[in-house]
Amino acid sequence: MKKNSESNHMGNFNKKVEYLDSMKRREEFSPENLLKLLPIKSNDTILDIGAGTGFLTIPAAKVTDGMVYALDIDPNILEIAYAKATNEELENVRTIQGEMQDLPLSANSIDIVLASLVLHEIKPLSETLQLINQMLNVKGYLACVELEEEETPNPNHPRISSTNMEQELNKAGFDVIKKRYPTDSMYVLIAQKQQ
Repeated sequence: MKKNSESNHMGNFNKKVEYLDSMKRREEFSPENLLKLLPIKSNDTILDIGAGTGFLTIPAAKVTDGMVYALDIDPNILEIAYAKATNEELENVRTIQGEMQDLPLSANSIDIVLASLVLHEIKPLSETLQLINQMLNVKGYLACVELEEEETPNPNHPRISSTNMEQELNKAGFDVIKKRYPTDSMYVLIAQKQQ
């Protein structure tokens, strides 16, 4: 029975990796297009939450000389991100296995936080957004990419509407300064930490 369970897990893992690195995802909204929405400086420190295979981490590490932290709960998927960084000879990528509250980073130490297709999974969202706010430097930025809520919610695929996300960001001390809708179902909110 254990072998079947392991086989099932590997199948799910492979599907996840396949989606995270898919051309479809890149065509819908490329990492480079997301990064262009942010005023990234050459020495900015970036945190990629739910980094997965490094879809955003690797391109981010190419536009800053600052450290790029890839945070994910899955150590196996982080190995893929680390291997990509190594292959690209990027020495400014650090992988961290865990959740936001596990981060060994001090307050006001991050310039930009990237959160792509991950915040809808975090409960309670308000606490995580407050942790992100604490991590960010004064006037730091959060880039949030999510899928719009469906008319008939699917309990297996939770989503949060752009309106609700904007309200949560405001409550956590952010001002939404840019909104983009790359597809009918996807939205991007660029939020700046309030002073």
